[in-house]
Amino acid sequence: MKHLKLTFLFFALLASNLFYAQKDTLKKKDELVWYTDLMQANEVSKTTKKPIFAFFTGSDWCVWCWKLQSDVFSKPEFIDWAKKNVVLLELDFPKRKSLSPELAQQNNSLQQTFQVQGYPTIWLFFMNKNKDSDPFTLESLGSLGYPQGSEVGKEQVKFLKDANALLKKKPSK
Repeated sequence: MKHLKLTFLFFALLASNLFYAQKDTLKKKDELVWYTDLMQANEVSKTTKKPIFAFFTGSDWCVWCWKLQSDVFSKPEFIDWAKKNVVLLELDFPKRKSLSPELAQQNNSLQQTFQVQGYPTIWLFFMNKNKDSDPFTLESLGSLGYPQGSEVGKEQVKFLKDANALLKKKPSK
């Protein structure tokens, strides 16, 4: 009887592992690609002609950032929109975990450039190679935050409406 219980337990664990492995595979297929390196995001932006969607966040402390991610970024409408329209860049300002010095410097430089004072903040922009003294110039399309005043449960609708209005400023190439 003990052997039968162990066999059942083994198969139950095996089945649950297969279920979770399949669930992770399905999840990965629908996941968005978030870059953390500005230069990588810019290369994709140049290739695809899509603006960079820079998400300034405090990943380990910012409640409104978590709310934006669950109310907007995790929704199928946003995922489809993001895949078609932007290159995602996460610029993190954690309090409990450390970033590499290079990543922290990059994020701080962009925070100062865009004068970000609160989180979450999103800026849409293009980077252009400059032949003058500065290696790049930024062509900003505008900024977004949490979609205040939106209908509860439909925050992604207002966010995407506001984001699409910014995309209309997209320069003609």
